[in-house]
Amino acid sequence: MHIQEWLDTVPAVSVYLLVAVVIGVESLGIPLPGEIVLVSAALLSSQQGHIDPLVLGACASAGAVVGDSIGYAIGRKGGRPLLAWLGLKFPKHFSGPNIGMAERSFEKWGMWAVFFGRFIALLRIFAGPLAGVLHMPYWKFLTANMLGGILWAGGTTAAVYYVGVVAESWFKNFSYAGLAVAALIGVGSMLAIRNRAKKAHAKAEAAVDTPESVPAD
Repeated sequence: MHIQEWLDTVPAVSVYLLVAVVIGVESLGIPLPGEIVLVSAALLSSQQGHIDPLVLGACASAGAVVGDSIGYAIGRKGGRPLLAWLGLKFPKHFSGPNIGMAERSFEKWGMWAVFFGRFIALLRIFAGPLAGVLHMPYWKFLTANMLGGILWAGGTTAAVYYVGVVAESWFKNFSYAGLAVAALIGVGSMLAIRNRAKKAHAKAEAAVDTPESVPAD
């Protein structure tokens, strides 16, 4: 069976559920490739008419918000022993230096750490559990979580989808080339968004670290 024909047979509901579950579990604090799955699904949506990008974006947003909220509840109940346990299970992601970096970001940024964390792979995994461990007020966490989750999931879906549509129209006689170019541009758009968030993160951190000037006598 041709790959295009096979993709046409993939039920849309399966794609929606896969995206929501993977992003939700990643937001719980379990390292999974949520961003890659979302970009792949959005690109597939641009090539297959039976996958609605609006529904896809909504499912991705729901997975992000719900997963982070569950992670927050687990972190609030488990406390620091939970971080130690995660460090044993996932030493690459939950190492001491990584936890320390994330904790400093939360102490300095507060709600903004949750918001910008959605755009940065490491902080995206930490955001929910660490906010719970640090007892961030839930209303603050939920506000930043919803805004960041919807902007990240909806924005990524929209950007990759429309890039895929444009690329497909340009390369309609070379479907594989069009798909490859769409994938590269989609990943490039995702990296650009991530880089902008990192720069904003570094700028805010530098502003906090800079001592206030002392007026001369």
